[in-house]
Amino acid sequence: MRAPLTLSILAALAVAPLAQAVEIDGRIDPAEWDGAQRITDFRLTQPLSRTPAPQPTEALVLATPQGLAIGFRNTQAQSIPRTRQFAQRDEGGPVDRVNLYVDFDGDGRNGYNFTVLLSNSINDTTIGNENQFNDDWDGDWRHATSEDETGWYVEMLIPWHIAPMRAASADGKRTLGLSLDRVIGATGERASWPAVSFNESRFLTALERIQVPAYSQSLLAITPYVSGIYDAVGRGSDFDGGVDLFWKPNGRFQLSATLNPDFGQVESDELTVNFSATETFFSDKRPFFTENQGFFDVPFGALNNNSRLIYTRRVGGRNDDGVGSGDVTAAVKVNGSAAGFNYGVFAATEADDIGRDFYAVRATRDFAAQGLGAMVTRVNRPFLDREATVYEFDHRWTPNSQWSIRSALVGSDVDQAGRSSRDSGAQLRMDYDMGKGWRQQLYALHLGRDLQLNDFGYLERNNFNYLRYDLGHRVTDLPADSAYAGKDFHYAVSRRYNDQGVHIADAFAINRRSDLRDGGNEFAEIAAWSSGHDDLITRGNGVVDVPSKLYLYYERFRPRQNGGRWAFYGEAQYAAEGLGGMDEGKSRLYFEPRYHVSDRLSFFSGMEVSHNPDWLLWRGGNLLGSFRSDMITLNAGSVWLIDDKQELRVRLEAIGLDAHSRQAYRVAADGRPLKVAESIPDFNLRNLGFQIRYRYELAPLSHLYIAYVRGGDLFEEGLNQEGSAGREFRDAFDLRDSEQLLVKLSYRFEI
Repeated sequence: MRAPLTLSILAALAVAPLAQAVEIDGRIDPAEWDGAQRITDFRLTQPLSRTPAPQPTEALVLATPQGLAIGFRNTQAQSIPRTRQFAQRDEGGPVDRVNLYVDFDGDGRNGYNFTVLLSNSINDTTIGNENQFNDDWDGDWRHATSEDETGWYVEMLIPWHIAPMRAASADGKRTLGLSLDRVIGATGERASWPAVSFNESRFLTALERIQVPAYSQSLLAITPYVSGIYDAVGRGSDFDGGVDLFWKPNGRFQLSATLNPDFGQVESDELTVNFSATETFFSDKRPFFTENQGFFDVPFGALNNNSRLIYTRRVGGRNDDGVGSGDVTAAVKVNGSAAGFNYGVFAATEADDIGRDFYAVRATRDFAAQGLGAMVTRVNRPFLDREATVYEFDHRWTPNSQWSIRSALVGSDVDQAGRSSRDSGAQLRMDYDMGKGWRQQLYALHLGRDLQLNDFGYLERNNFNYLRYDLGHRVTDLPADSAYAGKDFHYAVSRRYNDQGVHIADAFAINRRSDLRDGGNEFAEIAAWSSGHDDLITRGNGVVDVPSKLYLYYERFRPRQNGGRWAFYGEAQYAAEGLGGMDEGKSRLYFEPRYHVSDRLSFFSGMEVSHNPDWLLWRGGNLLGSFRSDMITLNAGSVWLIDDKQELRVRLEAIGLDAHSRQAYRVAADGRPLKVAESIPDFNLRNLGFQIRYRYELAPLSHLYIAYVRGGDLFEEGLNQEGSAGREFRDAFDLRDSEQLLVKLSYRFEI
């Protein structure tokens, strides 16, 4: 079925080079869509049964000089409620929606996801490494929806200038990778064409390949901004300005540049409590640093999806002298293609004598079943007399529809104060789809002891060797009266060593991810680690013998039902990872109800309560302390989407933590934690973040922001008084380290 359909798409699009413009109004006019290819073979991919979709869906694909036009006719029985909930950009939710996934080069390396909700709210993300989505990017594209008694309709227009693309083939055609899907919010069912899911190990390389006329558009966009901040605590004010520039003279070249990029508190980071040896990862919302960044996103050391060779938060991050943040003077990014290669160049510089310089160059070349890539990054840090260079080479091979093999080699070369340090790392990921819902994955990772990637990248740790085998099984043939629509099981075993041969732990894990027929989802996991060693907690002051660990986790999301008011999300966790063993673990509960006054206004209040009878912390040198701790966290607020142009958001976060010392330990030369009669002070912590933000959209990617921000944090140690997490939580609302009023105006001029 798939091959003839592909041929019909090629034929239809090849004879329509003079397609007329489509008016994006959500009403599919047959005359405007004349010559479009019609697609009706949508199959269920959530649950992933690949059976024909129960609700008819028809999609239209039409290449026009103005861009790639996509239309959807979504038939929906009156017995199935329609969810018209409005959402902030990139927030989405369990609502009726459609998705376009497109790889403009058709090589399976980078893609884009464009989502339109029934309410005409949108999401847009970049896709890399087969199925890793990043919603930091915002693009300029057109969309509209409408509905009647039988169903609802969507029109999209994706301009050709939205992404860099390779040169056209000799016959004037361009090969795209394409996928379309539709989600019914009330049931959670997703129907896709072709029948591939982003939850599978292969997604981008499994998209349908189609040919379209190689239209090209040029664009010059200039976005100046001005901002002003009044600090009520410091009794001062500050004004700033800058500009972002985007230039695409043709499909093969794209330049982004910024002068004095904005660092206003329009987007605030979530509050965190982190006493571990690894830093907290934060995403980046600055427009320049998200534009076409997917080409530079090379995952490496991927114990999770955060590890990467370029972590743009380093640019303008904390100064090397430890005082304040870097002042980014300018940055430039170039993406393009030539002679069969894709390439990218990135450069950024910070002001003053302590400012750093960041550089990156990347190139890729793709063939029928294989792809090669290489990247070099360099960071100059004059304050530290340090220069760090990283070299990377990656290879991917997809010999058939069952196998996907990806590998990468990395080396670092660091020169600091005349001393050189070099080391290397490697990773291998092999995925095999066995059919009938079964698949396997083998993942191997080596990180050398002196491998250093964090001058520009993000790596949780080095000095690490990791081997993991995962067996997955998908179940979709559940009875019609089951509360579950599909279940996805994973069984994994792993081994961890460092480069000195120290055994960190062996582990196993079993988890189940489920789709429910109420449109919600559920996840449960049990994992256990063998006894072993912790080589990070003392920050280089000894390796610690640690007992076995146990992890239990459960989460459940239940969306609004049949136009109701309430949605619920909850988590429960048990984590025993201290010296007390499996029966002295941390217990944590989180519950977040959300009340929808209407489809445009909602309130939420999430409360987390945790108790840890054996919290093991580093207290300097080879000294460790075990604490009994309690923590209360609040995450509450409201979202009011006043109309299609205006938004008012309120966000309140507060943390109260109280920790009482139980026992001090010194790490012996053989790794044993020895109890010692040393006094370790109790401590408590409180943290507050509050923001009221109004946003008005003047034009696409042009906004007026008015934000009131208040926050503070306080860490107290050795008060020698009985405290409580509840008291710290209440006192957090009195914090006022900063109180600011921010106004920012940005406007995008397109030439």
